[in-house]
Amino acid sequence: MAAIVRRPSGTWKAVIRKSGWPTAVKTFRLKRDAEDWARGVEDEMVRGVHIRRATADRTTLTDAVDRYLREVTPTKEKSTQEAETRRATTLKRYLGKYSMAALTPDVVAKFRDERLEGKDRKDKNGNSKPRANDTVRLELALLGHIFTIALMEWKLGLVFNPVLSIRRPQPHPGRERRLTSEEESKLFGLLQQHGNPMLAWIAELALETSMREGEIVELRALQVDLKRRIVSLTKTKNKDSRTVPLSKRATELFERALNHPKRPPDTDLIFFGEPGKDGKRRPYQFLSVWRNIKIAAGLPDVRFHDLRHEAISRLVEARFSDQEVASISGHKSMQMVRRYTHLRSENLVKRLDTLKPRTERRRIV
Repeated sequence: MAAIVRRPSGTWKAVIRKSGWPTAVKTFRLKRDAEDWARGVEDEMVRGVHIRRATADRTTLTDAVDRYLREVTPTKEKSTQEAETRRATTLKRYLGKYSMAALTPDVVAKFRDERLEGKDRKDKNGNSKPRANDTVRLELALLGHIFTIALMEWKLGLVFNPVLSIRRPQPHPGRERRLTSEEESKLFGLLQQHGNPMLAWIAELALETSMREGEIVELRALQVDLKRRIVSLTKTKNKDSRTVPLSKRATELFERALNHPKRPPDTDLIFFGEPGKDGKRRPYQFLSVWRNIKIAAGLPDVRFHDLRHEAISRLVEARFSDQEVASISGHKSMQMVRRYTHLRSENLVKRLDTLKPRTERRRIV
């Protein structure tokens, strides 16, 4: 039975008490709105489909994002935590004042479109600077997961996940940047001139092993077996451990790093940084120096991850099988391996010339 009561403030409170259901209460400015809401809720109760939305109405996206960052994000890898924190800031800036119940598919779609069109960002001439598809796609992925957790674990009284009802931007097809021999020679020439030899060692190891930047700088001495020429990785992007074989050159680089004359006794990190304010040493943070050197080399478009890309492509050119390449690189699917491998056309031409002619071939007139 529903009761519509006028409050001293002039608003109208709808109270629904029905056997088998918790009491539902909501306040409205107009009596008509209170009556409409009460009829709708009573109908849902009769049909057994009523969901208590009060919590979803009271919880803003900012509240949900902050809870997600406290409870869910810390369970992920450090790099993922940092990325989610950045994306969470964007979500709160655009959508934070909305209640979770008010975030409908059209609101989320408008957020997507404004980000893709770059309405929030201008260049020096006042023109819009669109966000990359992958940037917006990952922001929507975080928003969608927040709703999934809210539905499944937090029981906020949501009806559905609005992100699942809109189109996602298409992912980027993948970079095809390869280093020429001249570019490689110039880049590594400058890296080797840097005062800290670890910078050049790290970059060359990326080319020799196809390991990710985070996998290299997080390495501890016990993970490298120079006698067997292997590196045991326990913390990887896909959370699966793997063993990486070492070339002779990679083995030599690790020998130099492990025998670094300035290696401090207070850490087992192979590539170590200076102690922080807490006195603890952390991995060598080299990316800012890397950026300066690649610009000096005239290669501002080269990313450190391109070295891994180049290493994987060279494995394919050396005729390693897809399974062997995946075993070394740590990719779970052959599709991802093929996305990273871009064979040089000139090498394919040389291989075409090695094909033996068939004994019977149609004569060209």
